[in-house]
Amino acid sequence: MGGSLGYFWDLFVKEQKYKKKQFNTVDLKIKMDCDGCELKVKKTLSNMKGVQNVEINRKQNKVTVSGFVETQKVVKRAQSTGKRVEIWPYIPYNVVAHPYAPHTYDKRAPAGHVRNVEALTVSSYVPRQEDHLATLFSDDNPNACSLM
Repeated sequence: MGGSLGYFWDLFVKEQKYKKKQFNTVDLKIKMDCDGCELKVKKTLSNMKGVQNVEINRKQNKVTVSGFVETQKVVKRAQSTGKRVEIWPYIPYNVVAHPYAPHTYDKRAPAGHVRNVEALTVSSYVPRQEDHLATLFSDDNPNACSLM
């Protein structure tokens, strides 16, 4: 096809072929010891295509990248600096349904945060016969038997 019809056809096909990237915020945990490490990470991530903003909190070892980027590409680019990189594993403890579940507490987490792990579902808990008997005469149970 030639001419204007071919031009519009190519535009239409390319538009369907390539999805528009959405604005994304990626939080990473990268251990940085000095100003040089911080500068190296910031420079590497800032030069990525689509990055709007890079914020670094060296005290928490947290790097926040905002822009039209994909999470895995940001992680790979950050790993190219030679640092150990992982997606930010902490979330505020008031967001988690069971903040005291096993493996949730981490002493390296910032204040007010816990590790983001899949909470154990209540359905995976198998009640024992003793638990049923303990709640049968409980004052907390409104349907409890009251023999006294």
